[in-house]
Amino acid sequence: MPLTRSAAIALFALAVAAGAAVYSPNLADRFAPPTGAIAHRMHDKIWTSPAQPAASPSSVASGPPPVSVTVATVKRGDFPIVLTGLGQVQAYNAVLVRARVDGEITKIGFKEGEMVNQGDLLAQIDLRPFQATLDAAVAKKTQDEATLANAKLDLARYSTLAKQNFATQQQLDTQNSLVHQLTAAIAADTASVEAAQVQLGYTTIRAPISGRVGFRLIDEGNLVNANQQTGIVSIAQLRPISVVFTAPQEYVDRINEELAQGPLPVTVTNAEGKKLAAGKLAVSDNQVDVATGTIRLKAEFENQDRALWPGLAVTTELRLGVERDVLIVPANAVQHAQNGQFVYVVDDQNRATPKPVKIGPQNVSEAVVTTGLAENERIVTSGQFLLQPGTEVAVDSASGS
Repeated sequence: MPLTRSAAIALFALAVAAGAAVYSPNLADRFAPPTGAIAHRMHDKIWTSPAQPAASPSSVASGPPPVSVTVATVKRGDFPIVLTGLGQVQAYNAVLVRARVDGEITKIGFKEGEMVNQGDLLAQIDLRPFQATLDAAVAKKTQDEATLANAKLDLARYSTLAKQNFATQQQLDTQNSLVHQLTAAIAADTASVEAAQVQLGYTTIRAPISGRVGFRLIDEGNLVNANQQTGIVSIAQLRPISVVFTAPQEYVDRINEELAQGPLPVTVTNAEGKKLAAGKLAVSDNQVDVATGTIRLKAEFENQDRALWPGLAVTTELRLGVERDVLIVPANAVQHAQNGQFVYVVDDQNRATPKPVKIGPQNVSEAVVTTGLAENERIVTSGQFLLQPGTEVAVDSASGS
């Protein structure tokens, strides 16, 4: 049968009282002592969490984990000394061809960018004024030669008459002087003819060297003069070709010693590391640049394939011989500090310790250690930034040690 309103209210009140007693058993002890024990057991069963197991001794941390590093072994061997630097390609010879006489350009005898040989026609200047000057000089010389011939005949006559006392000594001396004057005039005429020939020759402009011509700087029909700074065309000799680069001043003595014994091999590469050409060191400069502490060097290359081009920036490698029986380490093992260079050495207990070293010649991948290390010592090559003196390390198997 359905509950009455009063019965429902009573049941609800009873449920609230039971929940309060379970949540707070002290209330049941105070207002309903017979139910206190039951309330305590229900409270402990619902609200008390099960006991957590005790941590095992093995789970307690014993310290920071070892630092993972890669190591390498100090080895002994021969180390080739290769000086790497930056250089710039320069034409072996470069000429800006200019006019040496005034006149009008009547012909251009080359095409831009082509190869020309020494003596090839580059340009022609109007030669008619210079030809006329030459003809006038030749005519003047011919005239003076005829006058001299007549004067010599008169001198012979005066010499005969003077012997017979039909001519005075003064007449003979005057005629002799005239012959000398005309002889000198002919010498001057000869010089004038040669000068006119030289000027006429300047009207034909030829290549002074073999090489590649650049852009044409003047066109046909333009007037040129001997004093203008603008040339006609530039010529750059590409075969052979030169590369100018620098080396540290510490190697000046060794470079000069090796160069005195013979040419030193030089290799050039581009920015991507591709080999462009192999040549030889030709000359070292006569002084060190005090601003940079380097010495300028020049190398020569045959450049048959024209891989080198004037103005091209390249990387140079100069080989200075071989250091025999030295200690060699990877270059990335060497660290830098305020007190100098050092490396991390790993002992038998796999603990890293910094050790100061002195470095000799080196290249991109390897370096020579002059003092501070012994053969077969293990040194850290990567992971140094996590290390402190005495740090325990875990050697990466990829390092091969």
